[in-house]
Amino acid sequence: MALHIIDRRLAGKNKSVGNRERFVRRFKEQIAEAVRKAVSSRDIRHIDQAENITIPKKDIKEPVFHHGQGGIRDVVLPGNREHVRGDRIARPPSGDGGSGSQASDSGEGQDDFTFTLTKEEFMELFFEDLALPRLLRNHIGNTLQYKSRRAGYSHDGTPSNLALVRTMRGALGRRIALTKAPHREIKALEAELDALLDQDDGTSEAVAELQQRLDALRERVSKVPFLEQLDLRFRNRTKVPVPNSQAVMFCVMDVSGSMDQERKELSKRFFILLYLFLTRHYEKIEIVFIRHHTKAAEVSEEEFFHSTESGGTVVSSALVLLDQIIKARYPVNDWNIYVAQASDGDNFSDDGGNCRTILADKILPQVRYFAYLQVVRDEQSLWEEYSRLLPLFPHFAMRKVSEASEIYPVFRDLFKKDGVSV
Repeated sequence: MALHIIDRRLAGKNKSVGNRERFVRRFKEQIAEAVRKAVSSRDIRHIDQAENITIPKKDIKEPVFHHGQGGIRDVVLPGNREHVRGDRIARPPSGDGGSGSQASDSGEGQDDFTFTLTKEEFMELFFEDLALPRLLRNHIGNTLQYKSRRAGYSHDGTPSNLALVRTMRGALGRRIALTKAPHREIKALEAELDALLDQDDGTSEAVAELQQRLDALRERVSKVPFLEQLDLRFRNRTKVPVPNSQAVMFCVMDVSGSMDQERKELSKRFFILLYLFLTRHYEKIEIVFIRHHTKAAEVSEEEFFHSTESGGTVVSSALVLLDQIIKARYPVNDWNIYVAQASDGDNFSDDGGNCRTILADKILPQVRYFAYLQVVRDEQSLWEEYSRLLPLFPHFAMRKVSEASEIYPVFRDLFKKDGVSV
């Protein structure tokens, strides 16, 4: 059993941040559950805002130490007289549960604990344990990334990089080197002086000369400084280029007439989560937005999320454009390519086979991961065509959602860490 000692003394200066972080770690499970519930009920515009979190008082109850009666006591703990093995114990009267203080004519109660998660804390818990699947870090791009690496010691540097142990070791070695010979000579002169003092009363010229030489040597030793500038050693670091992962995410969304407002909201919610996740976790990643109805077009972030364009449905137009952009701008050997597609699965009757062929022959062999999200529960023509590719491509994933509350668990399932990144 783990024993946690909690310091209840008033927090001193600059300790509130550390105390808050420890509190979040202790109640991480309850806080994460509250975050999941909050995301399901939020609208798209406020999905990345701060959140008030309430923890039931039963979860924050802490054991306390108290003084016992002391001494040696013999105690007999008999069995109870009301129940025997096999009895069914009745449920306690209703009204004992719930949150907040209960009405009472005596005693004190305790409310549930409520505090506010900041935006950064909320998003950190929200995207915890997520990653782009199968990400390879095997290319050094035009914009090099550098990693700081230890490179021995130097005589110059900032005080924060001072290597104290190495400095004191060097100072000690210097003092030993400079004083070893004088100490040896002092020891020999002291022995000689003791021999002379045994023969006379210490007033002879030889004794005075020896004493003078000893004083000079001792003064010489005492003038050796404890620490000099040349003793200082600073930890030296150098920057070396490291493999840089170049990744691009293609966001493909169906905006045809069959995608009503509710379905578009589900798709946008999914892509907003994806956008927030990518921009928070990866400093260097490109995002390409593609919208399609009968025709597909690469659009800006603003158009992707806010344009009201609509029309018929030809999904293959988006896949063809996707393939063209990959060939023109993102060589497969240099880029980790990802695709996320959201649609209601409805498609032009003769286009389903084209979509499957384009995916199988052109797109899936080039990408690291392809996630398809259908925003209706019933299986549509596109779902049936895509399902035939699942056994052939392990990096192809398909999921369905029909309500906003399903987006978050599906998103976490699609982008959970797979341990393949290198």
